[in-house]
Amino acid sequence: MTLHLRVKPGSKVDQLFYDAAGQLNAKIKAPAQDGKANAYLVEFLAKQLSIAKSNVTIVAGFTNPHKRIEIAISPEAYERFLAKLA
Repeated sequence: MTLHLRVKPGSKVDQLFYDAAGQLNAKIKAPAQDGKANAYLVEFLAKQLSIAKSNVTIVAGFTNPHKRIEIAISPEAYERFLAKLA
């Protein structure tokens, strides 16, 4: 399953939310330096989805705030996650 989101590193809180345009956004505490934000994002998403970190892979956007992430998760679990966000 592919997930498209916009990431804002260096925030005061960790948060997943939809903006007014319907784009999924993630605010994370980790700074955007030396890949720390990407590693933290993978860990944060895995925790939110209740899956292993190895099931979350950044496919595109390593140095860009707009990221494409591949997630190995069942459709039912993904739907529960989306319902929790709404």
